[in-house]
Amino acid sequence: MTGGLTLDPALVRRARQLADQAARPVIELARRHTTVSIERAVLRLAGVTGADPDGIPWVNRLVDAVRADVGLEHGVALPVFAALRAEGINDLTLLAQKAAAGSIHFQIPQGRSASVARRAAHRAVAAGLRRIDRRRAERERLIQRLGDPPRRPWIYLIVATGDIYEDIEQAQAAAREGADIIAVIRSTGQSLLDYVPEGATREGYAGTYATQENFRLMRAALDRVSRELGRYVRLTNYASGLCMPEMATLAGLERVDMMLNDSMYGILFRDINPIRTFTDQRFSRQIHARAGIIINTGEDNYLTTADAVEAAHTVTVSQLLNEVFAQEAGLADWQIGLGHAFEIDPELPDSFRLELAHALLARTLFPRYPLKWMPPTRHMTGDIFRGYLLNGFFNLAGLLTGQSILLVGMMTEAVITPWLSDRDLALQNVRYVLNACGGLAEDFAPRPDGFIQRRANQVLAEAVALLERICDHGLLQAIAEGTFGIMKRPPDGGRGLDGVAVQADDYYNPATEILEQELAAEREERHE
Repeated sequence: MTGGLTLDPALVRRARQLADQAARPVIELARRHTTVSIERAVLRLAGVTGADPDGIPWVNRLVDAVRADVGLEHGVALPVFAALRAEGINDLTLLAQKAAAGSIHFQIPQGRSASVARRAAHRAVAAGLRRIDRRRAERERLIQRLGDPPRRPWIYLIVATGDIYEDIEQAQAAAREGADIIAVIRSTGQSLLDYVPEGATREGYAGTYATQENFRLMRAALDRVSRELGRYVRLTNYASGLCMPEMATLAGLERVDMMLNDSMYGILFRDINPIRTFTDQRFSRQIHARAGIIINTGEDNYLTTADAVEAAHTVTVSQLLNEVFAQEAGLADWQIGLGHAFEIDPELPDSFRLELAHALLARTLFPRYPLKWMPPTRHMTGDIFRGYLLNGFFNLAGLLTGQSILLVGMMTEAVITPWLSDRDLALQNVRYVLNACGGLAEDFAPRPDGFIQRRANQVLAEAVALLERICDHGLLQAIAEGTFGIMKRPPDGGRGLDGVAVQADDYYNPATEILEQELAAEREERHE
């Protein structure tokens, strides 16, 4: 195992059994519900595009109209495609415009009308999924032609100007300086919008709006620099917040390579309703699985609010839960980018040894996953020299413990939004550590029964104890009690609950029908 860390195999098995037991009721809850964003994602796959003069997407207008007439619990596919046939048109966006004007009223079709609508909806959504398939195949061809970065960890760097065209310039410059992955930070507050803005955007607070056009523009720009550099540069954005399923769908259509997609982040840090979040994240991960997108989970955020030593086991518990949710949705091992962070108070004695123990625990528990290692933020003070040193230690810990994705830490964290020159210096730090240390991980082995070994097993034991308590009372109750990140979020509270519906017996969603049938067939084939 990486770094020679030895974990009690019985305890590891117990941890995974408990995580599965804790996650299953939540998965069943998600399977029984739908949301406005899931239904909008279905219609986006079927071809609805554009927005009204006020900037509200036509897909929102269409789902709102269906919901007002017949509710959400049956799904929108059958009422929409029945209305399309009744109107004698074949343009879903036009139907949305007519519905917004109040000239169409929707009904749940019955008998032959329902059968015809079902076939039409299935065909339209299948065509959307085939577009995603083509973008995935395009990525695979480009990687085969251009090649992946020659070493791990991959270097992950953030751009966040608010202007997509300025982001493009910074992203291309960063790639030329050695970045392997470019993450476009989303504008603050977008996760709380219950619609996806339309078109290219040139202003955003502390980030750039995530839109389909911005995805397209950045992916095209990174393709140009990838050809220039002779290696494929990946693009990251966000499938989180109230529009998680739609973001995943748009990312698949525009060949985004990685998406921030955590099962509990929106609940804990954006106060989005737990049922809404778990229902949306399951559908979004099904789309990610189909699109060949690597997800990045958000366990690092827990340590910005809770103590990184006292709450270390909550990170492990969340990773284990994210693993279950990801696997159930169909993500392959190479797509499950679990997260963790270098957030222990540097004034604490043996802080670096503790960081190594926690990082090795994650790497040993999840040896096949592309783990994402996050830099220090909570204890950055504005002293840029101290910050640069801390980031050097972070880079060293990532290399020693075999992390897969290394987010570049900025010495100006807690001071300003980093300048391009700050990013250049930060990349120099990463390059120096990776080049100077080379294969040092091969020579790094914690002493048996030493500090690092004992600490890793202690955290694992605490994670098992917490999972046992969660299984006794339920994951939703654990979240309500502030178990993760000390945020208390009750299941009947938070934003977006009004956009959730319990599925009726005749609920129909052609996207989940196709995705789950094909996943079941793949699993059966693997078992044969």
